[in-house]
Amino acid sequence: MAVVIIVLGGCAGSSNTQRSDVIRVETATSSASESQDEASGQSEANASSEASDVETMWGDISEPTEPQESVSSASSDSAESSDADEENERAAELRKKLDITEDYHKEFVHGPKPVKYQKYIVLHDTEGDGDAASIVKYWDSNDAGVAAHFVVDKEGKIVQCVKLDKIAHHAGFGDTGHNELYGVEDESRDDKVGTVEIGDWASDYGMNSYSIGIEMVHVGGEGDYPEAQLDAVDALIAYIDAYFGVESEIIDHKAWRTGNSDTSEEFADYLENYQDHRTHE
Repeated sequence: MAVVIIVLGGCAGSSNTQRSDVIRVETATSSASESQDEASGQSEANASSEASDVETMWGDISEPTEPQESVSSASSDSAESSDADEENERAAELRKKLDITEDYHKEFVHGPKPVKYQKYIVLHDTEGDGDAASIVKYWDSNDAGVAAHFVVDKEGKIVQCVKLDKIAHHAGFGDTGHNELYGVEDESRDDKVGTVEIGDWASDYGMNSYSIGIEMVHVGGEGDYPEAQLDAVDALIAYIDAYFGVESEIIDHKAWRTGNSDTSEEFADYLENYQDHRTHE
Protein backbone atom coordinates (compact mmCIF):
# COMPACT_ATOMS: atom_id res chain seq x y z
CA MET A 1 0.00 0.00 0.00
CA ALA A 2 1.44 3.42 -0.92
CA VAL A 3 1.70 5.93 1.94
CA VAL A 4 1.42 9.62 1.22
CA ILE A 5 2.61 12.00 3.95
CA ILE A 6 1.18 15.48 3.81
CA VAL A 7 2.83 18.08 6.06
CA LEU A 8 0.39 20.81 7.04
CA GLY A 9 2.71 22.86 9.28
CA GLY A 10 6.50 23.65 9.24
CA CYS A 11 7.17 23.70 13.10
CA ALA A 12 7.68 20.82 15.51
CA GLY A 13 4.85 22.06 17.67
CA SER A 14 2.46 20.95 15.01
CA SER A 15 3.64 17.32 15.07
CA ASN A 16 0.42 15.96 16.60
CA THR A 17 -1.59 17.65 13.98
CA GLN A 18 0.75 16.31 11.38
CA ARG A 19 0.53 12.81 12.79
CA SER A 20 -3.21 13.02 12.93
CA ASP A 21 -3.27 14.27 9.39
CA VAL A 22 -0.83 11.60 8.30
CA ILE A 23 -2.86 8.87 9.96
CA ARG A 24 -5.99 10.24 8.43
CA VAL A 25 -4.44 10.35 5.00
CA GLU A 26 -2.99 6.85 5.39
CA THR A 27 -6.41 5.60 6.44
CA ALA A 28 -8.03 7.29 3.52
CA THR A 29 -5.42 5.85 1.20
CA SER A 30 -5.93 2.41 2.69
CA SER A 31 -9.68 2.69 2.26
CA ALA A 32 -9.28 3.78 -1.32
CA SER A 33 -6.91 0.93 -1.98
CA GLU A 34 -9.19 -1.56 -0.29
CA SER A 35 -12.10 -0.21 -2.28
CA GLN A 36 -10.08 -0.75 -5.42
CA ASP A 37 -9.17 -4.26 -4.27
CA GLU A 38 -12.79 -4.99 -3.44
CA ALA A 39 -13.88 -3.60 -6.79
CA SER A 40 -11.22 -5.67 -8.52
CA GLY A 41 -12.21 -8.72 -6.55
CA GLN A 42 -15.86 -8.13 -7.29
CA SER A 43 -15.02 -7.72 -10.97
CA GLU A 44 -13.09 -10.99 -10.94
CA ALA A 45 -15.94 -12.69 -9.10
CA ASN A 46 -18.42 -11.35 -11.59
CA ALA A 47 -16.22 -12.50 -14.47
CA SER A 48 -15.85 -15.91 -12.84
CA SER A 49 -19.61 -16.11 -12.31
CA GLU A 50 -20.26 -15.12 -15.91
CA ALA A 51 -17.76 -17.69 -17.13
CA SER A 52 -19.45 -20.27 -14.93
CA ASP A 53 -22.82 -19.30 -16.36
CA VAL A 54 -21.41 -19.65 -19.89
CA GLU A 55 -19.95 -23.04 -19.04
CA THR A 56 -23.25 -24.11 -17.54
CA MET A 57 -25.08 -23.03 -20.70
CA TRP A 58 -22.61 -24.19 -23.37
CA GLY A 59 -20.37 -26.70 -21.63
CA ASP A 60 -16.59 -26.40 -21.57
CA ILE A 61 -15.98 -23.41 -23.83
CA SER A 62 -12.44 -24.58 -24.50
CA GLU A 63 -13.85 -27.49 -26.58
CA PRO A 64 -15.92 -26.97 -29.73
CA THR A 65 -19.48 -28.22 -29.52
CA GLU A 66 -20.85 -30.72 -32.06
CA PRO A 67 -22.80 -29.11 -34.91
CA GLN A 68 -26.54 -29.59 -34.71
CA GLU A 69 -26.61 -31.40 -38.02
CA SER A 70 -24.37 -34.12 -36.57
CA VAL A 71 -26.96 -34.82 -33.91
CA SER A 72 -29.66 -34.96 -36.57
CA SER A 73 -27.50 -37.27 -38.66
CA ALA A 74 -26.99 -39.57 -35.70
CA SER A 75 -30.74 -39.64 -35.09
CA SER A 76 -31.33 -40.41 -38.76
CA ASP A 77 -28.76 -43.22 -38.71
CA SER A 78 -30.41 -44.63 -35.60
CA ALA A 79 -33.84 -44.54 -37.27
CA GLU A 80 -32.49 -46.25 -40.40
CA SER A 81 -30.80 -48.89 -38.26
CA SER A 82 -34.07 -49.50 -36.42
CA ASP A 83 -35.94 -49.84 -39.74
CA ALA A 84 -33.33 -52.29 -41.00
CA ASP A 85 -33.64 -54.37 -37.81
CA GLU A 86 -37.41 -54.53 -38.24
CA GLU A 87 -37.02 -55.58 -41.87
CA ASN A 88 -34.55 -58.31 -40.88
CA GLU A 89 -36.92 -59.61 -38.22
CA ARG A 90 -39.80 -59.66 -40.69
CA ALA A 91 -37.65 -61.43 -43.29
CA ALA A 92 -36.63 -64.04 -40.71
CA GLU A 93 -40.27 -64.67 -39.80
CA LEU A 94 -41.30 -65.01 -43.44
CA ARG A 95 -38.43 -67.41 -44.14
CA LYS A 96 -39.53 -69.67 -41.27
CA LYS A 97 -42.87 -70.17 -43.03
CA LEU A 98 -41.17 -71.43 -46.20
CA ASP A 99 -40.20 -75.06 -46.76
CA ILE A 100 -36.58 -74.29 -47.72
CA THR A 101 -33.72 -76.75 -47.96
CA GLU A 102 -30.28 -75.14 -48.22
CA ASP A 103 -27.89 -76.77 -50.69
CA TYR A 104 -25.17 -74.19 -51.37
CA HIS A 105 -22.43 -74.74 -53.95
CA LYS A 106 -19.43 -72.42 -54.14
CA GLU A 107 -19.15 -72.96 -57.91
CA PHE A 108 -22.59 -71.37 -58.32
CA VAL A 109 -21.38 -68.11 -56.75
CA HIS A 110 -19.98 -65.51 -59.16
CA GLY A 111 -19.46 -62.43 -57.01
CA PRO A 112 -21.04 -60.22 -54.35
CA LYS A 113 -24.46 -58.61 -54.77
CA PRO A 114 -24.98 -55.95 -52.08
CA VAL A 115 -28.48 -54.65 -51.40
CA LYS A 116 -28.05 -51.55 -53.56
CA TYR A 117 -27.65 -53.73 -56.66
CA GLN A 118 -30.89 -55.69 -56.22
CA LYS A 119 -33.42 -54.58 -58.86
CA TYR A 120 -35.15 -57.65 -60.38
CA ILE A 121 -36.67 -61.03 -59.63
CA VAL A 122 -36.45 -63.24 -62.73
CA LEU A 123 -38.86 -66.17 -62.99
CA HIS A 124 -37.90 -69.31 -64.94
CA ASP A 125 -39.29 -72.72 -65.86
CA THR A 126 -36.92 -75.68 -65.49
CA GLU A 127 -38.35 -77.32 -68.65
CA GLY A 128 -37.95 -80.63 -66.85
CA ASP A 129 -40.04 -82.74 -64.47
CA GLY A 130 -37.36 -83.48 -61.90
CA ASP A 131 -37.93 -82.22 -58.39
CA ALA A 132 -36.02 -79.24 -56.97
CA ALA A 133 -33.26 -81.32 -55.41
CA SER A 134 -32.55 -83.22 -58.63
CA ILE A 135 -32.41 -79.97 -60.61
CA VAL A 136 -29.66 -78.66 -58.32
CA LYS A 137 -27.76 -81.94 -58.65
CA TYR A 138 -27.95 -81.61 -62.44
CA TRP A 139 -26.56 -78.07 -62.33
CA ASP A 140 -23.75 -79.26 -60.11
CA SER A 141 -22.87 -82.18 -62.38
CA ASN A 142 -22.56 -80.24 -65.64
CA ASP A 143 -19.82 -77.92 -64.27
CA ALA A 144 -21.12 -74.88 -66.15
CA GLY A 145 -21.51 -72.75 -63.01
CA VAL A 146 -25.12 -72.00 -64.01
CA ALA A 147 -27.83 -71.98 -61.33
CA ALA A 148 -30.69 -69.94 -59.93
CA HIS A 149 -30.90 -68.86 -56.31
CA PHE A 150 -34.05 -70.94 -55.71
CA VAL A 151 -35.86 -73.90 -57.24
CA VAL A 152 -39.54 -74.40 -56.36
CA ASP A 153 -40.99 -77.85 -57.03
CA LYS A 154 -44.63 -78.72 -57.71
CA GLU A 155 -45.39 -79.54 -54.08
CA GLY A 156 -44.13 -76.15 -52.92
CA LYS A 157 -40.82 -77.37 -51.53
CA ILE A 158 -37.90 -75.02 -52.17
CA VAL A 159 -34.18 -75.62 -52.53
CA GLN A 160 -31.88 -72.62 -52.15
CA CYS A 161 -28.45 -73.10 -53.68
CA VAL A 162 -27.13 -69.49 -53.81
CA LYS A 163 -27.41 -66.92 -51.03
CA LEU A 164 -29.31 -63.72 -51.71
CA ASP A 165 -26.25 -61.47 -51.40
CA LYS A 166 -24.38 -63.41 -54.13
CA ILE A 167 -24.51 -63.32 -57.93
CA ALA A 168 -25.88 -66.42 -59.65
CA HIS A 169 -25.69 -67.08 -63.38
CA HIS A 170 -29.38 -67.74 -63.98
CA ALA A 171 -30.27 -65.13 -66.63
CA GLY A 172 -27.23 -65.54 -68.87
CA PHE A 173 -26.83 -63.32 -71.92
CA GLY A 174 -29.68 -61.02 -72.89
CA ASP A 175 -30.54 -59.16 -76.08
CA THR A 176 -27.98 -56.58 -77.11
CA GLY A 177 -29.26 -53.28 -75.74
CA HIS A 178 -31.08 -54.84 -72.81
CA ASN A 179 -28.47 -53.66 -70.30
CA GLU A 180 -29.54 -50.12 -71.13
CA LEU A 181 -33.23 -51.03 -71.37
CA TYR A 182 -33.27 -52.55 -67.89
CA GLY A 183 -30.83 -50.12 -66.30
CA VAL A 184 -28.14 -52.70 -65.55
CA GLU A 185 -24.54 -53.10 -66.65
CA ASP A 186 -21.85 -55.71 -66.97
CA GLU A 187 -20.05 -55.64 -63.65
CA SER A 188 -16.54 -56.28 -62.44
CA ARG A 189 -18.33 -57.91 -59.48
CA ASP A 190 -19.35 -60.76 -61.81
CA ASP A 191 -16.56 -63.19 -62.68
CA LYS A 192 -18.41 -64.44 -65.83
CA VAL A 193 -17.14 -67.97 -65.17
CA GLY A 194 -18.88 -70.71 -67.16
CA THR A 195 -20.55 -68.37 -69.64
CA VAL A 196 -20.68 -68.91 -73.39
CA GLU A 197 -21.55 -66.09 -75.77
CA ILE A 198 -24.44 -66.96 -78.03
CA GLY A 199 -24.05 -64.35 -80.76
CA ASP A 200 -23.81 -60.63 -81.42
CA TRP A 201 -27.57 -60.30 -80.98
CA ALA A 202 -27.27 -61.34 -77.30
CA SER A 203 -24.17 -59.69 -75.87
CA ASP A 204 -25.47 -58.08 -72.63
CA TYR A 205 -24.83 -59.82 -69.32
CA GLY A 206 -25.83 -57.30 -66.66
CA MET A 207 -29.04 -58.90 -65.38
CA ASN A 208 -27.25 -61.53 -63.31
CA SER A 209 -25.55 -58.88 -61.16
CA TYR A 210 -28.83 -57.12 -60.34
CA SER A 211 -31.33 -59.93 -59.78
CA ILE A 212 -32.56 -62.99 -57.95
CA GLY A 213 -33.45 -66.07 -60.02
CA ILE A 214 -36.37 -68.37 -59.18
CA GLU A 215 -36.81 -71.61 -61.15
CA MET A 216 -40.19 -73.36 -61.09
CA VAL A 217 -40.33 -77.05 -61.92
CA HIS A 218 -42.49 -77.02 -65.04
CA VAL A 219 -42.52 -78.07 -68.67
CA GLY A 220 -44.27 -75.65 -71.01
CA GLY A 221 -47.46 -76.96 -72.60
CA GLU A 222 -47.88 -79.81 -70.09
CA GLY A 223 -50.54 -78.34 -67.85
CA ASP A 224 -51.07 -75.64 -65.25
CA TYR A 225 -48.88 -74.76 -62.32
CA PRO A 226 -50.06 -76.44 -59.08
CA GLU A 227 -51.54 -74.16 -56.43
CA ALA A 228 -49.00 -75.31 -53.84
CA GLN A 229 -46.17 -74.26 -56.13
CA LEU A 230 -47.69 -70.85 -56.86
CA ASP A 231 -48.37 -70.26 -53.15
CA ALA A 232 -44.73 -71.03 -52.43
CA VAL A 233 -43.61 -68.54 -55.09
CA ASP A 234 -45.91 -65.91 -53.54
CA ALA A 235 -44.34 -66.43 -50.13
CA LEU A 236 -40.82 -66.54 -51.56
CA ILE A 237 -41.29 -63.18 -53.30
CA ALA A 238 -42.59 -61.66 -50.05
CA TYR A 239 -39.50 -62.98 -48.25
CA ILE A 240 -37.12 -61.56 -50.90
CA ASP A 241 -38.88 -58.18 -50.69
CA ALA A 242 -38.47 -58.12 -46.90
CA TYR A 243 -34.84 -59.26 -47.06
CA PHE A 244 -33.78 -56.44 -49.38
CA GLY A 245 -36.25 -53.85 -48.10
CA VAL A 246 -37.37 -53.10 -51.67
CA GLU A 247 -39.95 -54.49 -54.08
CA SER A 248 -37.85 -55.69 -57.00
CA GLU A 249 -39.39 -55.59 -60.46
CA ILE A 250 -40.64 -59.02 -61.53
CA ILE A 251 -39.93 -60.28 -65.06
CA ASP A 252 -39.73 -63.66 -66.73
CA HIS A 253 -36.61 -64.96 -68.42
CA LYS A 254 -37.76 -64.45 -71.98
CA ALA A 255 -38.20 -60.73 -71.31
CA TRP A 256 -34.42 -60.59 -70.82
CA ARG A 257 -33.59 -62.82 -73.79
CA THR A 258 -36.01 -62.98 -76.71
CA GLY A 259 -36.99 -66.48 -77.80
CA ASN A 260 -36.20 -68.13 -74.47
CA SER A 261 -38.75 -70.87 -73.81
CA ASP A 262 -39.41 -70.08 -70.16
CA THR A 263 -41.71 -69.09 -68.70
CA SER A 264 -44.51 -70.93 -70.53
CA GLU A 265 -47.61 -69.43 -72.14
CA GLU A 266 -49.78 -70.84 -69.36
CA PHE A 267 -47.91 -68.63 -66.91
CA ALA A 268 -48.86 -65.36 -68.67
CA ASP A 269 -51.82 -64.47 -66.44
CA TYR A 270 -49.87 -65.30 -63.29
CA LEU A 271 -46.96 -63.14 -64.43
CA GLU A 272 -49.31 -60.21 -64.99
CA ASN A 273 -50.65 -60.62 -61.46
CA TYR A 274 -47.17 -60.85 -59.99
CA GLN A 275 -46.14 -57.67 -61.74
CA ASP A 276 -49.30 -55.89 -60.60
CA HIS A 277 -49.65 -56.97 -56.95
CA ARG A 278 -46.91 -59.57 -56.29
CA THR A 279 -49.08 -62.68 -55.90
CA HIS A 280 -50.33 -65.12 -58.52
CA GLU A 281 -54.05 -64.51 -57.85
